[in-house]
Amino acid sequence: MTVSATRTGVVHLAERAPQLAGAEMVAALVPPPQFADATFDTYRADPAYPSQQEAKDLLQAFSGAAAPAKGGLFRRAKRPELKPGVYLDGGFGVGKTHLLAAVYHAMPARRKYFGSFIEYTALVGALGYQNTVELFRGADLLCIDEFELDDPGDTMVMTRLLGELVTSGTRLAATSNTPPNALGEGRFAAQDFLREIHAMASSFQTIRIDGTDFRHRAVDGHAVVLDLPHYEAAIADAATTGLASDDTFEALVAHLAHVHPSRYIRLIEGLAVVGLRDVAPFTDQSAALRFVAFIDRVYDAQLPIRATGTSLDLVFPEEMLAGGYRKKYLRAISRLVASTLA
Repeated sequence: MTVSATRTGVVHLAERAPQLAGAEMVAALVPPPQFADATFDTYRADPAYPSQQEAKDLLQAFSGAAAPAKGGLFRRAKRPELKPGVYLDGGFGVGKTHLLAAVYHAMPARRKYFGSFIEYTALVGALGYQNTVELFRGADLLCIDEFELDDPGDTMVMTRLLGELVTSGTRLAATSNTPPNALGEGRFAAQDFLREIHAMASSFQTIRIDGTDFRHRAVDGHAVVLDLPHYEAAIADAATTGLASDDTFEALVAHLAHVHPSRYIRLIEGLAVVGLRDVAPFTDQSAALRFVAFIDRVYDAQLPIRATGTSLDLVFPEEMLAGGYRKKYLRAISRLVASTLA
C-alpha cells in the first residue's frame, strides 16, 4: 500500500529522504505538541519530593510569573539575584520539559525559542556559527531541552554561542540529566574543556529536581512486543485512518546513518504509528545514539510504536548502559516503554 491523497496507508521510513531548510528549522523552535499548553498551574508537583515544588517556585520567579506569597524559596522580602540562566537537573519523567515549556509560555518575551540541544547544534551546522549568533542576537529567551554534550565540537560551539547571547542580554533556561559542571563526563576528555564547560556553567543557576519517572508509575517497565500476526494487524488497522510506517529494525537503523538528526522530525512527518520488525540489540554505539535521537523525536510527536523481536527496553546491551551515555540510554528506554504502551 502506498501513500494516498488522504494520507493513509503504509510508508517505509528507510525510503524517505527528508530535507529541512534553515528557515524551517527556526520556525520549528517551539514546544512540542504535548507541551503546547503546558503551564505552571498544570504541573502537578509530587508532595513526596519537595524539590519539585521548589523548582516550580524558582522557575515562576525566573519567568516573571507570580511566586507564592509565602513559603517556598522566596518567602523573604529580599530575593537572591538570579543568574541569566536556569538549569533544571533531574532524572527521567519528573516533569523537566513541562516546566521548561511553562517558562516559555509564561515569560512575556517578544522573541523566544524552544528547542532540543540537537536542534540548536543542527541549526549552527545549517546556517553557520556567525549567522546563528546574528539570528538569536537580541532574543529574550532561549529554552534548551535535554542539554547533553557528546563531543568536543558541540562543547565549543554551544559555550561560545551561549556566552555571546548572555552578553547581549538573552536569558537561558535548560534541562538535562547532568549538572553543567559534569557535562561530557565519561564520553570525551572533559578535562581538556573544563575552561569552556565552567564558563558556560557560570551562566546558570542549577535547580535540582527529584522524583520518579511518571511514565513508569503505572507500568511494569517493559516494552510491549507483538507477534507477527498481531503486528501486521496493528499496522494494517492504523493504515486505514492514517499513515503507518513499517520497517525492519535493521533497515531503519542503517537509514538513520544517512539522515542528519535535525531531519528526524521530518522523517516521521505525518505518521500516526511507527512500526518496527525484528528488533535486535545494538552492537554499535554510534547506531545506538542515532536511534536515541530518533526516539526523542518520536516521543515528542507522541507516536505509538508497534514492534516485533527483542523488547525495545533491551536493545542497549549492558556494556553500553555501563558507559558514559548511560543516562541517554535510560531516557530512551523510558520513552520506548511509554511509546509501545500508547
